[in-house]
Parts: sequence; C-alpha cells; structure tokens
Amino acid sequence: MSEADIELTGSQKSTIDSLLKGEAPIAPPAWLRARSVVDHESEVERAKADPDAFWAEKADALHWETKWTEVTRFDLPHHKWFVGGRLNATVSCIDRHVYSDRRNKAALIWVSEDGDERTYTYNRLYREVNRFANALRAMDVGRGDRVVIYMPLVPEGIITMLACARIGAIHSVVYAGMGTQALKARIEDAGAKVVVCSDATFRRGKRIELKPAVDEAVRDLTQVEAVIVHRRGSKPGDAAHEFESEREYDWYDVQAAHSIHCPPEVVDSEHPLFILYTSGTTGKPKGVVHATGGYMTGVNYLSRAFYQIEDRDIYWSTSDIGWVVGHSFIVYGPLSIGATVLVREGVPDYPTPDVTWELCERFGVNLMFTAPTALRMWMSHGADAVDKYDLTRLRLVACAGEPLNPEAHRWAQEHLVGQSDGMVVDNWWQTEIAGPVLGTLPSFEARMGKVGKTMPGVFASVVDKDGQPVEANSGGRLVIERPLPYMLRTVWNDDDRYQEYWSQIQVDGQPVYTAGDVAVQDEDGWFAVLGRMDDVMNVAGHRIGTADVEGSLLRHRDVAESAVVGLPDEVKGERIKAFVVLKSGVDVGAGLHASLRDHVREDLGPIATPSEIEIRDSLPKTRSGKIVRRLLRAESLGEDPGDLSTLAD
Repeated sequence: MSEADIELTGSQKSTIDSLLKGEAPIAPPAWLRARSVVDHESEVERAKADPDAFWAEKADALHWETKWTEVTRFDLPHHKWFVGGRLNATVSCIDRHVYSDRRNKAALIWVSEDGDERTYTYNRLYREVNRFANALRAMDVGRGDRVVIYMPLVPEGIITMLACARIGAIHSVVYAGMGTQALKARIEDAGAKVVVCSDATFRRGKRIELKPAVDEAVRDLTQVEAVIVHRRGSKPGDAAHEFESEREYDWYDVQAAHSIHCPPEVVDSEHPLFILYTSGTTGKPKGVVHATGGYMTGVNYLSRAFYQIEDRDIYWSTSDIGWVVGHSFIVYGPLSIGATVLVREGVPDYPTPDVTWELCERFGVNLMFTAPTALRMWMSHGADAVDKYDLTRLRLVACAGEPLNPEAHRWAQEHLVGQSDGMVVDNWWQTEIAGPVLGTLPSFEARMGKVGKTMPGVFASVVDKDGQPVEANSGGRLVIERPLPYMLRTVWNDDDRYQEYWSQIQVDGQPVYTAGDVAVQDEDGWFAVLGRMDDVMNVAGHRIGTADVEGSLLRHRDVAESAVVGLPDEVKGERIKAFVVLKSGVDVGAGLHASLRDHVREDLGPIATPSEIEIRDSLPKTRSGKIVRRLLRAESLGEDPGDLSTLAD
C-alpha cells in the first residue's frame, strides 16, 4: 500500500521519517520491571488463546449482585458483555471499601488553585454520595434518566457523578470550559431531566462565571425540570439561598436534608453508565454511550495493569471530569481498586511554574497521568522549576491525549522521574474506548515517538482502505479487530452514526472498528499514532471538530463562509486557524477579529477559539462545492498539498 492511500500530511510524513532513524530507546529500571503488576507477554497470550476466559477473570474483580450467564454476545457492530450480569458501579467504588479496612483511607484529596484543601475518606465519600443520590431520587430522578453535569474539577462534581450511578441515572458531564451553544446541544440531545452546575470556576486567579451559560442554555428547554447549583463560597449549614427561578435549587440545601444511606439501584451489565459527548465531523456532537459492566471491568483492570496503582500510592491525574480520562482514571477506575486520588482545580503552572512539583513533594505523589501538552509547558519553564523539589517517590508518569514528541519525552524522563529512576510511558485510547488500547508498560523499553504495544485483550492492526495489512513502518488506518468490553455501545439517539465506526473497513471479511487515526507499526509490533484522518483537530488533547468551529463562525452576523484547519503547535499539539469570507458590504474594522474570536469563545468555549483568523475573498472548493481544507492547511505551512485531482468532484 502506498502512503497516498491515506493522504498523509507533511507533518505525518516527517514523523515517519524520524521514526525510521530510530532514536535510542529508554530501558526500564530493573526494580520497576520487577514490581510490575502483570506479565505483559503472558497476559497477551492468555487473552489471545481464550478472550472470553480472560475478560471473565478481570470482571471477577468487581462486585456483582448477579453473575453473568454469557461473557460475550456479538452481533457486529453491536456487542454485549457479561450478559445477564447485574451490578451497581458505586458498590465496587465505595461500599466494599467502606466495609473493609479501607473505611478511613483517603479516597480523594482535593486542592484548589488558591490552596484550599479537602480530604474525603471512603466513609465520608459514601455519606456524601448517598445524600445527593437521595436528593436526586426525591426529585423523581431514577433509572435511565439523564443528568447533565456542568462543573469544574471539584469534589461535588465527582460526588454528583457517583450519585447518578448510585440510582441508575445516566450522567453526562460537559466540560466546564464549553460555551452556551455547546452546552445546550448536549442537554437537548441527552434529553436531560436535571442539570447540575457550579456557579463559577477559578483559573489563573480569576473567577470565571459558569451560571450565565447555564441560564441561557436552559432558558427555553422545558425538558429540564431542575437546575441544581453548587455555589462557590457557600458551605453546608449556610442560610438557604433564594433563586430567581422556581426550578433552581442549592446543591448543599438539597443534599443536607437526606439520609447517609441509599440502597444502590442494581442494573443490567449493559445499562448505560454515562454519555460523554465528543466532536465529530458533522458539527453535531456524538454522545458516546458506555455500559456499566464492561466499562467497569476495563477501567478496574487497567488501573492496576497499566497505571500500576498500588494500595499505598498517591495517584494524580491532571485531567478533568469533563473528559473520558477524568471518568476512567480520576473516578471509576482508581476508586474501584481503593486508591487514593489527588485532584486539583486550576492550571498546572499557576500561581507559580513549580506549583505541580511542590504538590508532588508535599503529598508524596507516586504516579501521575498527564498530557504531552503539559509536559511541553513544564519544559518551557525550564528544569529549575522541577529540580528543586524532592520527587524521589514519583516513579511513573503516563501520557495520553495526543502524540508524545521525543523531545518532551526525554526531558520528562530526565527531570520528572530522574530522581526515582522511574519511567515516562505513553499510551493511546479515545473517548469511544475508555482505557488504554496501545501503550508502553514500565516493564518494557520506551521507544521514542512510539506509543507502545497492544494491551492484553486488544487485537489491533494497521491496514489500508481495503483491510489489507500495510508494510512495516508504512502509514495506514488503525483498526481494532475484536470488540473490547470498555468500548462504546452506541451513539446516543443515533445508532447509524455508531455503525459508521464498524462499516468502513473489513478484515478477512469481518467488520472492524476504525479508530480514525493514522498509525504505523514496526517489525517488533510497536505502534506510533500520527494523528487524525478526518476533520477533527486535537488541541491540547481536546478533540474539536472543524465543523463545530465553522458552524459557530457562520452564526456570526458578518460571516458568509468559513473553513477551519489545525496547524502544528509546539505546546498544544495543534492550534486552530480559521479562514473567513465576509458578507457583502462588511467593513474589515480593527475589532472584527476580536469579535469573531469572542463569538466562538461564547458559543463553544475557550478551547475552540481560533488562534489565527484570515479574511479571504473566497475559499478553494471542488466542483461540487466542498471546501478543500488540505490546500488551506498546506498553504499555511508552506507545504506541497499533493495531488488534488481526486478531489475534483
């Protein structure tokens, strides 16, 4: 297969070239390899020999009210796991620890940007979750009802997620940096009965109001029966707050009046645990649905097998509950194994560039999950901000969300885990697949620019458009040949859109899951993931559809046409550049660019705001009217756009 089959970008071609040069790998230290939780090779072989037996063994680590009768039932593209099994996710995450010697162990340690701290033992978390679960039940929220959560990384957000799971409600967390239209679209699509929000978040010392976006989003949505507001600065026992709307309630007021015990709603293994929206290529967000039994099995296993979290560890993920990482490896995965999780609201280099390392020293952090964007940001501040702190306990730093460049990898290996002789490891997964699929375990070497090997139970390959294997070290489509328990089950309200994942390619006559990423596999089975094939950008680990931003720009009163591309960025991975054609008669005044940016920021949130806007008289199009984004991107980078003849129609 030729690389032209997948229209490699210039940066993807240069990445393949650099991979072929073969930078020296980083060998794992003997002490870290010896304490590895699993033997990767034997686990892979066991999973290949009998996948059902392998996953049944992993599912046994959870608490099941009723055992399953079948491990799998496949009717591709649909797949069911642990058929007939019944459970409640919070029993595995909380109850079984409360009734053990972990009762008074710290479950969550929360730190705010201004230094405020709170610790929740498993016993306290049990009480707080049950109180809020009872509050939701009192509002007639129950099994299958949807609750949208629009909250920053605060304990109340995690408690709300678990409270929904407690009563069988389906939560949908919307990242608190998203704007009004993005929030409204998700509330509408989910058919949410209740919205739970914080009135504000804090970022770089500033209070950022969230409630106005909620007010505007729900104004004409009659489906929303209640808005529960977590008011920052208030606390349990404060005088009741009077809201202007009769459907608004104070978070603490509704929680405080209820019992600390709430019987868990036992649900079928395939009952949706949550909906999490991700950007697609159409401008309409995709509501990815994850099922309780399979999802919990995957994140429980991978918390131990990949992230290597042990009982006495302090584990810190710098992600947010608005993303799948926050769901899987802040909340459900670590809590299901009884871990202690450090969470911090705010950016990782404020109020000082070294605040992250001060916290690592103070709390004795052993394991960290972060994004390559964060590594590059810390790298830009210099090694002095890191080297003055004691990081001898920090043995593992795992990165995901975007490709990890070799420069950042080597810098982190030297300065973040150098004191402990630990490892920096890469891994790849998606919102649609809620845990690592490819990765580097600390028991084998880290190869620069390569994410690693398949995780146990994963059957992945790199193929051409016809499903044929590509040559080693050639670009192709990354596919997964067999369903995983922690994969999405459908797209909410749009199963046809879900089936597209499985309808693009067949391997040996069978449909396979197409990830949408360009990848390379070497002779030894190591993968490198080079980026997206579709019109989805990866900005600081956040997936943003070009259609989302283009649609927002088109809603601006002065815009006639728009096109958006992602360009390489040294820190964020990609930055957004927009091309705009104005309506006739519009004057290109000094404030136009700022107006366009403000419009997108209010509509979609800061993460989707273009860093560059170019005003044009026209946009390049095919004869059928499709905008040729590849040409715009190549022009911006000074690259050859390649053969455009195939785009003539």
